[in-house]
Amino acid sequence: MNVIGVNNVKLNRKKYDLACARACMTAADVLKESGVPRGTLNTALSRSTSPATLGKIARALGVDVLDILDDAEGGERE
Repeated sequence: MNVIGVNNVKLNRKKYDLACARACMTAADVLKESGVPRGTLNTALSRSTSPATLGKIARALGVDVLDILDDAEGGERE
């Protein structure tokens, strides 16, 4: 179970959707490739998640974590 706290990060929904489109993946594909439970992905999309979970999602999509991190969390890429 993920507890919202200082070490948690926010997944940017629009960036996530764009990464899914670029990878031609559905949410089900991301779940299968990342090994992240559906509830955890839903929490990541609506609130926040652990850096490790964000890393698993990014790896499944074939993108850098910064590509799907919310800008408010320092996710802007130069």
